[in-house]
Amino acid sequence: MTITLATLRRYALARSLFTPTTLKRAIHKLGFVQADPIRAPARAQDLTLRHRVKDYRAGDLEQRYAKLPIEEDFFVNYGFLPRDTHALMHPRTPREVWTPARWKQAHAVHAWVAERGVVHPREVDAFFAHGKVTNWFGGSSNATTQLLDGMHYRGLLRIARREGGIRLYAAREATPAHADPQVALDALVDVIVAKYAPLPAASLGQLLSHLGNGAPQWRGERNATLQRAKQRLAHAKVDGIDWYWPADERLPRRMAEPDDTLRLLAPFDPVVWDRRRFELFWGWAYRFEAYTPAPKRKLGYYALPLLWRDEVIGWGNVTAAAGKLKPAFGFVSGLAPRDAVFRRELAAELARLEGFLQPRG
Repeated sequence: MTITLATLRRYALARSLFTPTTLKRAIHKLGFVQADPIRAPARAQDLTLRHRVKDYRAGDLEQRYAKLPIEEDFFVNYGFLPRDTHALMHPRTPREVWTPARWKQAHAVHAWVAERGVVHPREVDAFFAHGKVTNWFGGSSNATTQLLDGMHYRGLLRIARREGGIRLYAAREATPAHADPQVALDALVDVIVAKYAPLPAASLGQLLSHLGNGAPQWRGERNATLQRAKQRLAHAKVDGIDWYWPADERLPRRMAEPDDTLRLLAPFDPVVWDRRRFELFWGWAYRFEAYTPAPKRKLGYYALPLLWRDEVIGWGNVTAAAGKLKPAFGFVSGLAPRDAVFRRELAAELARLEGFLQPRG
């Protein structure tokens, strides 16, 4: 079959926007859900899951986290992932080397947390009184907060749940080193590819560099791992660019026509996360501008890409007040489609979004 950019685009949408399922299955199928604390109108992890989980409501992941076989931690970015995948990244060897005095503090906190089960950072700070430290941007931070973050990253603690958005910690037993680091690394690459495929070669390399967030001890293996991936993954050259996807997947010979469903996607949704692929697929540059000074923003504070059929035709900035949405839209062409089907589907998506924001009960 002849593989074109349109073939890859429809394949990407079909495999990522699968039929909505349970929360547990959706996370397993995605392999990783990137998290972000901004609510505009909901957190990125909730906006991502609402398209893939039946009857999903904003906050469901946080409320059900403690009962799911998942961990909150770093992977290629920070987010949520199955425990089996999480175990492949440990034990970590962070680039920052702790002093013996720091390790003494950490072991004391670990023993204290292990006795109590689940603790709030306030409790740890009240008991140990670590004081304040200077943070990376020159301000003052709670020393206990920094210590807990470091212990979590090193695998001494896990996030047991959140309370009002605050991470509550529990002691975590050390993970034995994997018998074969190459096998572990290849398995982690498979999770990455399964989530973001099909991937241009440059994006595959970028994501393997990001894997250094989750598995810093293997940064030196990045190039060899990338070469193995290129050898074993399915691939094709389209318009001079090498593309990769899971080895056990075959592109359908006939791609189904996209339906009329319109979707507002999170800035970190796997469909749009790869900005390089985004421009290849849709011919314009999408940028996340929440941290861009307001006068320099072109799309808005938290622009949600607007996917209609198999085209991202614009973006929406949506706020919510008193249970009602206040959307504002922009379009690549400058104008909204003059189409009754588009108007109907936009209204349906806003109704779904409004329902998703309603608390259960």
